[in-house]
Amino acid sequence: MRLCSVAVADFRNISSITVEPGHHFNLLYGRNGQGKTNILEAIYLLGSPRSFRTSRLPELVKHGKQQAQVQGRVSSSGIENVLRLVVEPVGRKVEIDGKAVHKASELHGKLNAVVFSPDDTGMVRTGPESRRRYLDRAVYMGDIGYLHCWHAYQRILKQRNHLLKSADKTGLDIWTEKLAEAGAEVIERRLRFVAVLDGKLQKYYATISGDSETSRLSYQPDGVVSSEREGIRDELLELFKRHQRSDERYGTTTAGPHRDDLTFILDERHLKAFGSQGQQKSFVLALKMAEMDNLHDTFGEAPLLLLDDMSSELDAQRNHNLMEFLTTRNIQVFITTTERSPVLLATAPHCAVFRIEGGNLTFEGS
Repeated sequence: MRLCSVAVADFRNISSITVEPGHHFNLLYGRNGQGKTNILEAIYLLGSPRSFRTSRLPELVKHGKQQAQVQGRVSSSGIENVLRLVVEPVGRKVEIDGKAVHKASELHGKLNAVVFSPDDTGMVRTGPESRRRYLDRAVYMGDIGYLHCWHAYQRILKQRNHLLKSADKTGLDIWTEKLAEAGAEVIERRLRFVAVLDGKLQKYYATISGDSETSRLSYQPDGVVSSEREGIRDELLELFKRHQRSDERYGTTTAGPHRDDLTFILDERHLKAFGSQGQQKSFVLALKMAEMDNLHDTFGEAPLLLLDDMSSELDAQRNHNLMEFLTTRNIQVFITTTERSPVLLATAPHCAVFRIEGGNLTFEGS
C-alpha cells in the first residue's frame, strides 16, 4: 500500500501544499508548531473516520475558512484510487474516485495507517479511558464488524442509563439483556484481537529495545472468564444484575466493556508502575509494529507507518534499532522530527526530505 501523492488545503495551519512522497522513507522536519503533525493527521484521516488527535471537527479547519480538504492518490494491490476528504465544522464528506461514501465500510481498508505519537506513550501512565480508546481504534482498523457492534453497544448503553436515571424502570431488564448481548460481541472481538497482538509483541519489543525482558499484553474483562460469545453474554448478564442496585443509585451502568482496561506487562510487572520511560516508549512502539503486522496479515499489504516527533520519543540507540529494522521491510514511512535526523539519514536509503515552516512545505531532495 502506497500513498502516491497528497494535497492538503486549509487544514489547521496549512493553506495549500502538495506532496509526492518517497516510496519508502519520508522525513518531515521543522521547529515545533510549524505543521509537521498536521500533515500526518491529514494523511491518517484519508483512511480513518476519526483523527488520532481530536474528535472536534472545527479544530481541523484553518481559522477564517469554511472547510478543509485533503486528497490523496493511493496505490493498493496494483489498483489506484483517489480519496478525497472535505471537513466542515458540522461534518465531513468522503469520496472515492469522485463517488460519495456513505458508510464506513466503503472506506475501510482503502488507506491503512498506523501512527505512533507522544500521546500514545502517555496512555501507559494515564487512566483506562485512553487505553480503551486505543484498543477500540486498533480493533476497528482490521475488523470492520467491530465498528457496528461497538456503536450498537453504545446506543443500548445510552438507553439503559436513561432508564436508570428515570423514576419509571419499565423495560430495564430487557435493555440489560440487550446490553449483555451487544457487550459480548464487543468483548469477543477485543479478546481475539489482543490475543493476536500479544503473540507478535515480544519479537518487536526485543528488536526495538535490544533488551530481553518479556513483554505481554492482557485484556481481562471485569467479571468475564469465557472467551466465547454465549458464555460472555451470560457472565455479563450476571455482572449487570450484581451491579444493578448501585447502577440505580448512581444513574449509570457502572460495569461492562465500557469500563474495561488493557494491561501492559513487562517481566510480569505492570509497565505503568515499574517501567522506565525508555521501556514504556519501546513497549508502545512494539505494540504499533504488532498492529502493523496484523493489518498486513488481514489485507495482504503493509499499512503506512506514521512516526510523530521521533526526536523526543526514542533515544539514539532505539532510533537506530528501529531504523535498521524498517529498512528491511517494504513499508512506506513518514517521520517528523525537529531537525534533519542523522540517525535516520545515515540508515535509511533514498529518504525523501521535506522542511516544514509556517504550514509551508519545501522538498530538499532524497
